[in-house]
Amino acid sequence: MKKIGILSDTHSHWDDRFCKYFTDCDEIWHCGDIGDATMLDHLEEIGPKVRAVKGNVDHGETSRRCRELEIFKIENIRVLMTHIGGYPGRWSPGMKKLLKDEKIDMMVDGHSHILRIMYDKELGLLHINPGAAGLQGWQQKRTIVKLVIDGKEFKDCEVIELSK
Repeated sequence: MKKIGILSDTHSHWDDRFCKYFTDCDEIWHCGDIGDATMLDHLEEIGPKVRAVKGNVDHGETSRRCRELEIFKIENIRVLMTHIGGYPGRWSPGMKKLLKDEKIDMMVDGHSHILRIMYDKELGLLHINPGAAGLQGWQQKRTIVKLVIDGKEFKDCEVIELSK
């Protein structure tokens, strides 16, 4: 059983509440538009494992430390993490085929600044976009997500709203 904290689109904005909400997590996933690489350093101080992908605004050290796409297994779940991936019914070009070919159980991304947690019945996968955790952008609410992965099961999914 693994507790996961998920965030995206921080655009270099650190919020001390990340510590509060992610301290008990086994892993923290950042779905891109990280901003300054010190964001990754701060997240690594909180959790034992940080996974991150670069977004369309990431450059320099952040871009060198993160790839555009990560595929990995946690518990009995195959995860694909990227910054721009779309969502069920509106996948980015080539994404649906990749998700199918790689037998992905969970896809996480960011970019839109729109919180979405959806199940894709056709592909049999859970899609999560945690919304935006930073101040930059048009979002009215800043959000992060926590959930538990236990074997092949997703449970205890929690959306946490942060004030703007």
